[in-house]
Amino acid sequence: MSTQRVNPPALCPPSGFSHAVVAAGSRVVFLAGQTALDADGKVTGATLPEQFEKALGNLLAALRAAGGAPADLARVTVYATDVAAYRADAGRLGRIWQDLAGRDYPAMAVVEVVRLWDEQAMVELDGFAVLP
Repeated sequence: MSTQRVNPPALCPPSGFSHAVVAAGSRVVFLAGQTALDADGKVTGATLPEQFEKALGNLLAALRAAGGAPADLARVTVYATDVAAYRADAGRLGRIWQDLAGRDYPAMAVVEVVRLWDEQAMVELDGFAVLP
């Protein structure tokens, strides 16, 4: 896949995301929402960073199973039950992202939701990737 991250100087400099991603490839992988579920279907992690790390790991596991890699991510949406808590942990969440997915950030959005499918879940990530 070839990707070009586009961050126009007229927009606020991005931190932890890209304003736009132009992707060219032959396959698009749509990734279902992933929370901090373990293999037994139980939500793990008592804190937002713990759940974010597991949810991101699950998203990347699905991507790898489809033949992709973190750099192939073109778009990710983060659904959080508490955006204020998400903002408060943004530095730690950014480090978790970098450790698991690197610094090739996709276009991203964070959306606050009332609740997620699993009541204990604090965060869910979905997205799509473009593979060569």
